[in-house]
Amino acid sequence: MGANDIRSTSRRRFMVGAAGLTFGAVAGAPSLVRAAAKLASTSRGTAINHYVTLTTDGTVYIMSPASEMGQGSLTSLPRIVAEEMDADWNKVVIVPAPPNNKLYGNPAFGGLQYTAGSATVTGYFTTLRQFGAQVRYVLVDNAAQRWNVPMSELTTVPGFVLHEKSGRRLSYGEIAGFMKVPAAAPQIELEPVTTRSFRLLGNDIGRVDVPQKVDGTLTYSIDVQVPGMVYGAILRQPVEGAAPSMLDDAAARAIEGVIDVVRLPYGVGVIADSPWAAFKAKNALKVTWSRKAAGWDYANDKAIEQFSRISLDGTKKGIAWDRKGDVDAAMKSAASVVEGEYRADYAYHAQMEPLNATAAVSPAGDACEIWVGTQSQTIAVDAVAKALSIPVEKVKYNGYLLGGGFGRRGNRDVEFIVDAVLMSKAAGKPVKVIWTREDDVKNGRFRPLYVNRIRAGLDANGKLTSWHHRVVCDRVLAFMDPVRWTTMKGRDNIAMRGTELPTYDVDDWLAEGLQQDTGMRTAPLRAIGVGQNAFANEVFMDEVAIKRGVDPVQFRLQHLSRQPRARAVIEEAAKMADWGRKREGRGLGVAYLDYSGTQLAGIAEVSVDRSTGAIKVHDFWCTIDCGIPVHPDNVIAQSESSLVYGLGLALTERITIEDGVVQQSNFYDYQVPRMKDLPEIHIKLMPTRNHPTGAGQMTTPLAAPAISNAVYQLTGVRLRMQPMLPERVLAALGEAPRRA
Repeated sequence: MGANDIRSTSRRRFMVGAAGLTFGAVAGAPSLVRAAAKLASTSRGTAINHYVTLTTDGTVYIMSPASEMGQGSLTSLPRIVAEEMDADWNKVVIVPAPPNNKLYGNPAFGGLQYTAGSATVTGYFTTLRQFGAQVRYVLVDNAAQRWNVPMSELTTVPGFVLHEKSGRRLSYGEIAGFMKVPAAAPQIELEPVTTRSFRLLGNDIGRVDVPQKVDGTLTYSIDVQVPGMVYGAILRQPVEGAAPSMLDDAAARAIEGVIDVVRLPYGVGVIADSPWAAFKAKNALKVTWSRKAAGWDYANDKAIEQFSRISLDGTKKGIAWDRKGDVDAAMKSAASVVEGEYRADYAYHAQMEPLNATAAVSPAGDACEIWVGTQSQTIAVDAVAKALSIPVEKVKYNGYLLGGGFGRRGNRDVEFIVDAVLMSKAAGKPVKVIWTREDDVKNGRFRPLYVNRIRAGLDANGKLTSWHHRVVCDRVLAFMDPVRWTTMKGRDNIAMRGTELPTYDVDDWLAEGLQQDTGMRTAPLRAIGVGQNAFANEVFMDEVAIKRGVDPVQFRLQHLSRQPRARAVIEEAAKMADWGRKREGRGLGVAYLDYSGTQLAGIAEVSVDRSTGAIKVHDFWCTIDCGIPVHPDNVIAQSESSLVYGLGLALTERITIEDGVVQQSNFYDYQVPRMKDLPEIHIKLMPTRNHPTGAGQMTTPLAAPAISNAVYQLTGVRLRMQPMLPERVLAALGEAPRRA
């Protein structure tokens, strides 16, 4: 949305938008949401644009357009506005923005109000700076008119406009008492970030959501209580596309507290007066499923071998994701060619708060109110409207903070929200539907199964000249977001991200995707395709370096000759880890990544228990350059969190499928990292004066290649598949001689 759109946003329209949220019916609404209610009811505020409302007591209400799921956007985005308008941060009240793509859409997603991909700060940054600068301009202009002095004689300090010549000053609250907001937005030329000095950005403050998390007063959607509410649980299809063909619900209906059993297109729902009765009844259902779905008979162990054969079949051409030059010609003229294959299993999101939503459908079925935490406010509203065949204006949205997203709460169909809507329609009452952990694992939407095959050509000096990366995996975008899939014209940006070589000095390359429609449920998972594609790239890079007899760190630096930021993060990580110092019984492995402009390097120090095959990561050193860090301490925190996530995917987290059915159930057989599994993590933030890029998931893809490369340095064994399970390590050790 451009700055000129400010003129079409009247104060009345803004207030109506905020007041469109309803809060009074919800017990325990978080104070952050109550702030929106206060804003909606205040009669003193003046909306300067649709992000900022100013009251005469100096309170500055700033809209936050993104979903808060632990990444800190609720703090970082309003700080960008506050910085440019020179607001007193202590006077700022943050208000979650209502669903509205036109007003609050993320430019990084084409204007969709969508929080994902570590694209929030980088996507909104310039837009929010512009709106903040416009507010400051309006305040200064009004002060200039009141004092009858040129604007050029005025300056601001936090919360005040100053006229140094006369010694006069006006607070922002005082200006709000007489302020006139222009009909047209002032055009502000922002100072480039390369020269701009920031007061708030780049300095640490406490995140606004943390105190309530610490004292336990913050309410998630799973805590929502609505008067007259009942509970729902759903036995879902074990295979996507299956439907209940026969149902025996006698045992379920006999359970005390059960109100009704409802057939759904994709399963059977139970409505009860408590969640425990609903869960118990769900487990008592006896359902025979239709066998027409494509996923029946599917098994991941057979599929991955098939994927491998496809990757080897040169007659099967993929859809080009990224290319430069003529890779075929370059490969033919290469002095030598190296090839490698890398694999990954399905993986589960493992967000801490299980999926849930509460909905209240009107008796006539022509309106609905929902209470939910979601990665896209507008997708949620659209999906509800579609499910009920009603206009989106008839859907009231109450947003809550998410207990983890990682890509699981952003699918176009948001089935966990539609669950509650359909159950409420059937019950004639508000219904909260909660997925148990078992529901979430069994019916998860996973990182797809991957086979990556890379061929690289080298010249006589051992320098990389060409690179051909083929990706064979399940389709992702076509399943999770058919709308974006159509826009992308068959290019699966979720599956293919990370195959690009934006910084390495390779003249000719091609990355192509051969996505397979296996019938499996898939979704973006933290770091999306980069998690697997960077694993392939960086393990392969290590292999090539070793084959050329070059130190892996030096080999990467040799191929980053024109990238000072990339070289800096690698050199610093190597310095931190004391790269080159031999460790008794331990190995070091390095990985480098350019993730959407964020420069990262990681080094893992590992040991291997040769009797069990277990890999122990002792230390992990990491450097990150994400341009200007809006909130440095939060970048560190997100990097640590992201790295822990990557450790799980690298070493233990695995979903297996037989006859189309997921074999795991809960955290006892889907192993996420425990505290005892974590290494000492050393993160160094390396700020540069560049546009801020993402930080929320950037270190996740570093873990697996760094660990694999470290195991090779220690044992001489190359691990090519995630997760690097003990049995796989033992098998690999048995096939290779032990390194002295």
